[in-house]
Amino acid sequence: MAIRTGVQFKAACAALAALVLQGAAQAAPELNGFDLAGALVPADEILQGGPPKDGIPAIDRPAFVSAQAATHLRPDDMVLAISRNGVAKAYPVRILNWHEVVNDRFGAEDIVVTFCPLCGSGVAFLAQSGGRTLKFGVSGLLYNSDVLLYDRETQSLWSQLRAQALAGPSKGAHLAAVPVLHTTWADWRARHPRTLALSENTGFQRNYARDPYSGYEKSSDIYFPVRFRAEGFHPKERVLGVLLGGKAKAYPFVELAKGPGELSDTLAGQALRVRYSREHRSAEAFDAQGRPLVATTLFWFAWAAFNPETEIYRAPRGGGK
Repeated sequence: MAIRTGVQFKAACAALAALVLQGAAQAAPELNGFDLAGALVPADEILQGGPPKDGIPAIDRPAFVSAQAATHLRPDDMVLAISRNGVAKAYPVRILNWHEVVNDRFGAEDIVVTFCPLCGSGVAFLAQSGGRTLKFGVSGLLYNSDVLLYDRETQSLWSQLRAQALAGPSKGAHLAAVPVLHTTWADWRARHPRTLALSENTGFQRNYARDPYSGYEKSSDIYFPVRFRAEGFHPKERVLGVLLGGKAKAYPFVELAKGPGELSDTLAGQALRVRYSREHRSAEAFDAQGRPLVATTLFWFAWAAFNPETEIYRAPRGGGK
């Protein structure tokens, strides 16, 4: 009888354990196939953007053409552009609007180029974490209206604007950003005549002449809620966002346009220079030695949502430095 009771007790314990595990699995939040349990941000602030996982397809085998052969680009087309390891490349925003992620290489370095149409933000990273090379896709999820990438190796979710894994096995890890310029094709081509340009031969059937977000930039509407909403500028005002020494500062284009086009500033005790071009609708930052800093051009609402304590550049009255 004692043996039978022991067997029954063990069976009951096993059944109870199975029920507990099943209940935990059901309780663990999951979206688009990603486990959000233990995420670094509240799981209910991670939202479905509409498309499923990979519903917006990343470009894994990017094809490029020379500047002379880039007849698909107009001079005023906006591009994300990178010069690294002796190679210059331009990624048209018209293409990135449909794909958001390009897994690429610059010499021996794996680089992932990312663009979030909802935040207007273009950021490029070294595709390395934890000693391994990563390939990224589009999760179909958003945090603070910003795209959440995922890596195919660990299925971790990465915030573009935090440059950090928010959930999954790589949770807490960071990606190293590399300088990227958001400017016109004419500007980039003039600087780098031998640049390559991402071809429309992406392997996908898309109408790259059509903007799927037409009208969004001029609207004050934000499609998805954000944790912090700042006032003072149009939500879609473009700013150059700079992070140095744990401090954040926004340089709104509307303020930069009041000045001479170049200014000296200090952030977190470090000297920097900001250069603005009204013609090319672009801004960039440099350190005291003239080296490009990692800085992001994006909409004001997005920068403020991720950096609520940000400093804000205001042009002196009457312009000037």
